[in-house]
Amino acid sequence: MKADATDADTLTVEDIIEEVRRLQRERGKLPSERDLADMLKIKRHQLRKALLAMREAGDLQPPRLRRSTKKALPRYGEELVRVSNPIEVLEMRLIIEPGLARLASLRASAFEIARIMDAATTPPNARPGEVDLSFHLAIAQASRNHLAVEFYKMLRQVGVDARMKIAGTSSPTCPKRIAQRDAEHRRIAEAISQRDPEAAQAAMHAHLLAVQAQINERSTAASFAA
Repeated sequence: MKADATDADTLTVEDIIEEVRRLQRERGKLPSERDLADMLKIKRHQLRKALLAMREAGDLQPPRLRRSTKKALPRYGEELVRVSNPIEVLEMRLIIEPGLARLASLRASAFEIARIMDAATTPPNARPGEVDLSFHLAIAQASRNHLAVEFYKMLRQVGVDARMKIAGTSSPTCPKRIAQRDAEHRRIAEAISQRDPEAAQAAMHAHLLAVQAQINERSTAASFAA
């Protein structure tokens, strides 16, 4: 396509989306919005409409914040942290996340599935906690239920509060545990990619049960140590 300045105003959103997808295939990663608009010789407001349509269709990742993944999570009241504990957080995750995995297997776009698959394995030197959060958030977003996504963000924000942590229950750093977690993540991702809602739901449930068992074990150990 590559529009000239003279015909940029005649381009449709579909025209721009087609060109953005071509660049995705060729480059893998898109440049900044400003550079992309310059590259396509279109106005930024035209590009924004196309990018918004792609995000709503699940074909483009939501804009990333400049700081760590934790900044993507909203802050909630002190009361939620005060009245809860890590075991309760895991119980709620067991209620919510298997259903989100099921929905993701039915609704995720090819782009969202690729993002889930990519986040299922922890890269060398990456922060395990951020990788874990990215994986689970990618599944929540692929469920296409905006209310559930916001509730899930709230739940994880409460869960990562430093006052909620039991000794030894922070993000795994042991290579063996990271490998185990990644294997569990890949089983979930594979079920989603195969559009198998029952398998996706079961794999997520099994993964969270394993996390719950570790929390219970370490909570018991911390009680004895006290």
